[in-house]
Amino acid sequence: MAKQDEDKQAKLVADARRASEMRDQGYRGQALKMYPHICGRCGREFSGKTLAELTVHHRDHNHDNNPADGSNWELLCLYCHDNEHQRQLEAQQSKAGDGKSASATHNPFADLKSMLDKDK
Repeated sequence: MAKQDEDKQAKLVADARRASEMRDQGYRGQALKMYPHICGRCGREFSGKTLAELTVHHRDHNHDNNPADGSNWELLCLYCHDNEHQRQLEAQQSKAGDGKSASATHNPFADLKSMLDKDK
């Protein structure tokens, strides 16, 4: 029975190593080898278990653009990465159909002069 357990353990370790090597061949693994484990926005450092919170952001937002030199990547923490994508969405939504930015229509001081004149 001990031999079977050793074989299972050896297979499990080999599978884990193979999976790790395949991940490292992907752009995330390449970026983690290439750049220091620091968020490019907030400067937070990552290591060990927290390394999973560090993501690869594509600067041009094209996930198919993965040059080997990493020039389209930056490492961002989950929070900064979400913030970056939210800012991108808001920028796209604020553009009107003619390409101009939509502006606010509310003017809180529109009737201020008449209100001040009433107090006199």
